Amino acid sequence: MSKIVTAALAAALLSAPLSQAYAGPRDDIIAAFKAQTGGAAAQLENGRAMFSKTFSTGKPDTPSCTTCHSADPKRSGQTRTGKAIDPLAVSQTPARFTDKKKVDKWFRRNCTSVIGRECTAQEKVDFLSYMSSQ
Repeated sequence: MSKIVTAALAAALLSAPLSQAYAGPRDDIIAAFKAQTGGAAAQLENGRAMFSKTFSTGKPDTPSCTTCHSADPKRSGQTRTGKAIDPLAVSQTPARFTDKKKVDKWFRRNCTSVIGRECTAQEKVDFLSYMSSQ
């Protein structure tokens, strides 16, 4: 590669907001879940409602996402043991939802704990899209 192309590429990457630099993997993860739904569009309002809703079907000590993550996805949360949790909002934690293994792990663990079952692909699309918009 020429020095001019390398310099231009470096300048473009450095000038992009950090959340955009990570968007590729996140977009790929959302697209994979979307493919499981047959290509259904994301419903941001459903993602917001899922985040805020209190469920009676999961564990009693974790009735909602906000139990640990706070009511504002742009704010830090805290586990029941007192460990800090970075904000879920991509605007605050740009690398959030960019590692497929972590996304799968936390959806499996948290959906089972909060809702009492694994989340559907559509719920994952809606939730991830909502958090990406925050």
